[in-house]
Amino acid sequence: MKHAMIPLAHDGIDAEHVRAALDENKRRGIELAVYVRWVATPIIAVFLIARNPTWAQLYYLIPLGIFCLNGLILRRVARIGRSGAELALIMFDLLLLLFSILVPNPFENQTVPLPMMFQFGNFLYFFFILSAATLAHSWRTVWAFGVWTSILWLGASLVIWLIAPSTSEMGDAIAEVVGRDTVLWEILNPHDVHFKSRIQEAMIFLIVSGALALSSKRYYEMLLNNAGLERERTNLSRYFSPNVVEQLSHNDDLLKRERNQKVAVLFVDIIGFTELTQSKTPHEVIEFLRSFYARMEAEVFRHQGTLDKYLGDGLMATFGTPFEGEHDACDALWCAIGMQDSIKQLNRERALLGQAPIKLGIGLHYGDVVLGDVGANQLEFAVIGTPVNVASRLERLTRELGSGIVLGDALYKKVKAENNGSDMLLGFCKRPDQVIRGIANPMTVWTLCPSVA
Repeated sequence: MKHAMIPLAHDGIDAEHVRAALDENKRRGIELAVYVRWVATPIIAVFLIARNPTWAQLYYLIPLGIFCLNGLILRRVARIGRSGAELALIMFDLLLLLFSILVPNPFENQTVPLPMMFQFGNFLYFFFILSAATLAHSWRTVWAFGVWTSILWLGASLVIWLIAPSTSEMGDAIAEVVGRDTVLWEILNPHDVHFKSRIQEAMIFLIVSGALALSSKRYYEMLLNNAGLERERTNLSRYFSPNVVEQLSHNDDLLKRERNQKVAVLFVDIIGFTELTQSKTPHEVIEFLRSFYARMEAEVFRHQGTLDKYLGDGLMATFGTPFEGEHDACDALWCAIGMQDSIKQLNRERALLGQAPIKLGIGLHYGDVVLGDVGANQLEFAVIGTPVNVASRLERLTRELGSGIVLGDALYKKVKAENNGSDMLLGFCKRPDQVIRGIANPMTVWTLCPSVA
């Protein structure tokens, strides 16, 4: 039974699980960012109209509508990894906002000098787009967004400073009132882009973008770790019952420590599997085994067992691993009985289809084993000891003894001790001592009584 240590983000987490986690995160992030656009854009539109209730304000509804539409397109093209289309649409968002801020509204009655467009505080809207980018894109894109915005903002201010006239009637009128050598003139000069303020805006925006990028990076690493944890839980759930998975997910050391422990071991196999499947195609055989395994696994987990390994047309399960319980032997026996009952139900369904019945051979034993990891790079949680070998040979003994379940005497006594003489053993009969390969003396075994079998 293989398992892996809980990995860190850089430890090479399985690509399929990582990609699935990132795809899901990207999808949810984009949908949330689009939702934010749809909610925020009408609020901004109402605010603009309320601040200046003129028909000229309708001009700004056009870029707002384009901004919403661009969000929908982004949702369609967004994907994991680098995407030229996605980056192009993000750049389009920036250019659209820059255009809306710096190009005067042609429907306004009054003409505003271009440098004064910087003085209306509209740079704040870039923070709105930054927040949406943080929801939807990777930390690298968030940082790139901050850099691009700062470059565009400072570049635009430089271009406008170069092309704007240095004097005008408006400038002369203001200078006449406040004087050209005063602080008020520095503030009110309609031809000054105020580079110091623009640099301050770009600097603050870069700092905020960097902080948000670091936060996104931390979230990204947490997502990868969670993907590894989820994969680990999925792998564990293939072998352990749900309650055991919950405990193991919080303490992986229990799998790493080598220790001695008393365990109940169960082997189950289909009797006459070759004859049962010789007329089937390989695909039909695989589907048959999947159905069979599903039933057997369900019984193992239902009785707090651990699925140790598959064995062709059978499997090995243990009870009391990785934690000893108060009723490990009873759980193993109840599991064997449940497996037989499940196959009886399946055989009733097969009979209706004219198919041959399935017969199971189940061997159980109890005793001391060694638990621990074996292997170098690919680790396997192994259960090693005499009870494993004996249970396997008791399963083969079911053919000779004509019984679907054969118990080792140690398991029989343990069940009796756990249940204080419970009725669950009434259906079993003692058989003559059997010679078991690997065991020095003949061993007492118990099988279902003929009337029960």
